[in-house]
Amino acid sequence: MKFLLIMHVNPQIWDGLTEEQRNAVMNGHEAFMETIKKSGEFVETAALGDPSESAVVRVRGGVPAVTDGPYLEAKEYFGGYYLVEVENRERALELAALIPDAAVEGLGIEVRPVVFSATGED
Repeated sequence: MKFLLIMHVNPQIWDGLTEEQRNAVMNGHEAFMETIKKSGEFVETAALGDPSESAVVRVRGGVPAVTDGPYLEAKEYFGGYYLVEVENRERALELAALIPDAAVEGLGIEVRPVVFSATGED
């Protein structure tokens, strides 16, 4: 089963951490990736740019309209993810607990099953 382990970012919480705490989180991702690569559960990962760099495209009456900025105004935003392939939901939850962001007060990892996926190779 594939699961998306979604990391949400809250800038207020992140900015409230010390430089040492931020570095520990960032460095912890390297160890986490090593763990899931060794176990064969790693599929892919991505870190996303700041929402201020995003654009939203809506088509109304057949005409595309592009606006800058995030889709929703929120204090948290989707910062990145790990896509893993595991035996069951319980294992996905175990892996989510190993992601360093999960140990930061006010942050957490959303675990969502993948119900369909395709690649450019399909």
